[in-house]
Amino acid sequence: MSIDALVDKYIASTEKALKDMEQTKDILKLDEKAINEIVAYAKAYLEDAKYYKDQKELETSLTSIAYCEGLIDALKLIGAIKIPTTP
Repeated sequence: MSIDALVDKYIASTEKALKDMEQTKDILKLDEKAINEIVAYAKAYLEDAKYYKDQKELETSLTSIAYCEGLIDALKLIGAIKIPTTP
């Protein structure tokens, strides 16, 4: 799959998710188990990115690392994790 087709695929699926999503009425509750599960997903996406890079499937590698960063960013935004900054 070309990078152009891959980008189109992910843009379309993301637009559909944003269009169809419903905000929950419940207060956000993330326990340690849920946070650990999200971190495990992020680590799996990182490993996928490395694997696909080694396989020379750079588009898939890029997609995987972008997913990983998105999960990490989301965890930071909701205050579930802190990442120290390097001076």
